[in-house]
Amino acid sequence: MAGSSDRAIERRRIRVLMAPRTVLALIVGIVIAALAATAWHVMSGTGSVVKKDPAAPSPPPIVAEEPSGVPSPDATVVVYVTGQVQAPGVYTLPAGARVTDAIAAAGGMLPDADAAAQNLARHLADGEHVHVPTPGEPPPSDAQPGGAAKSSSGVNVNTASATELQEIPGIGPALAQRIVDHRETNGPFASIDALDDVSGIGPALLSRIRDSGATT
Repeated sequence: MAGSSDRAIERRRIRVLMAPRTVLALIVGIVIAALAATAWHVMSGTGSVVKKDPAAPSPPPIVAEEPSGVPSPDATVVVYVTGQVQAPGVYTLPAGARVTDAIAAAGGMLPDADAAAQNLARHLADGEHVHVPTPGEPPPSDAQPGGAAKSSSGVNVNTASATELQEIPGIGPALAQRIVDHRETNGPFASIDALDDVSGIGPALLSRIRDSGATT
């Protein structure tokens, strides 16, 4: 009787253990334990802090270099201004100043000045003589007519850039660009006289261009 009673108790215990609720609770417990173990592993693996080796050399600081070709703020040029200006004389101007700055320092042009005789936009050179003439007046031998020295060969109007064309007396930036545009549209100039076809060049200026030694 005792043996059969024990077997009956054991069967009831197995039925209890195999009940759906018991099995479900066991599965849920296993899943929760697995998730907890995974979370701990991930957090412990990625939460570490990488420390910098104090002995490792630091990169050298980046020092910005000043662009070349830019004049120092303290640099100056000394120019001699004469002719049809309010106060002829020697003036000290900041490096990078232009002809117009030199004339302004001398009080500006007088009413009889030939304003077109100078390229007012040209940069000044140290020791330069800027002479503002009356119309038709020849420039002094040591002055730079039109704001640029005349070379022995002259400026070739068919090959010169807009900047180089401004070396010709009476030709400023706008007129120089019109010459380049006309040349590119219509081809090279057959002669200096052909510059008369460019808007803004009349007989008087054409004569000055011819006298400057410009070539084609």
